[in-house]
Amino acid sequence: MVQASKPSIVRAFDRAAIAEAAAAIAAGQPVAVPTETVYGLAADARNPQAVARIYAAKGRPDFNPLIVHVPTLAMAETLGEFGTAERALATRFWPGPLTLVVPRTPDCPVASVATAGLDTIALRVPGHRAMQALLTASGAPLAAPSANASGKVSPTKAAHVLASLGGRVGLVIDDGPTSAGVESTIARIQDGAVAVLRPGPVTAAMLAEASGLAVTGVKGAEIVAPGMLASHYAPGKPVRLGARDFAADEYGIGFGAVRGDYDLSARGDLTEAAARLFDALHAGAASTKAKIAVAAIPAEGLGAAINDRLARAAV
Repeated sequence: MVQASKPSIVRAFDRAAIAEAAAAIAAGQPVAVPTETVYGLAADARNPQAVARIYAAKGRPDFNPLIVHVPTLAMAETLGEFGTAERALATRFWPGPLTLVVPRTPDCPVASVATAGLDTIALRVPGHRAMQALLTASGAPLAAPSANASGKVSPTKAAHVLASLGGRVGLVIDDGPTSAGVESTIARIQDGAVAVLRPGPVTAAMLAEASGLAVTGVKGAEIVAPGMLASHYAPGKPVRLGARDFAADEYGIGFGAVRGDYDLSARGDLTEAAARLFDALHAGAASTKAKIAVAAIPAEGLGAAINDRLARAAV
């Protein structure tokens, strides 16, 4: 078993790599693996020592719960209690980039450290072939936050994982860039409505259409899901938002007609921009320029998720 104190090993996705990763999971070690959203740092959610190693590798606050990934809705229902609305959303969007926060079942085997001691659990059925293969091979529900140091820019490539956690995670499965580029939408049924705890690829309009319920923002200050900390995705430099042009000491991240050192989407496509967002922030962090500036992003649809991540990066 590769220990996290040694240099990280990168394996291209194939059957042998997944078998190696499953062996690491069984040994209580976390491994980095891609999902359709970002690369995750996965460990057996039932093993408190394994989950603690995720927190240690990330330097993550222990009050911030983790998303638990499972291969099917059927397994999710053994861990959390699903009502009619939750089941409708799961049926519509799983596998895919939606996380649902539901009450834990009375006999839920997930370690309390993975849910930060809460009586709820954040569950997702991912659509990416590598994560699905690892779930099948390991036979375990996998706690898997983004594979980066806590509060830093999320990884959409294996190289990003190595830049942030190299030497702290033994094995990285490389299956190329992720497709969605921002983390999953997190939602919870609350007071007869869908509360969006973190915006993402599944938009408010999509949630409303699938559930038949009103969609609201976060109610209360309790951290019940990942990504709710005010400061997150920090590139280590000051970030200016809504830029129309860029100063000489700013690494410019462009969008649409506003062109920069790195353009999220020259044609103004929000899906393309989301997929490239974290790679752009990584590039800005690695540049020689002292600051980062980002062009304005429209707030509609997927733009809400992009602007959420940018606002947290700029705190």
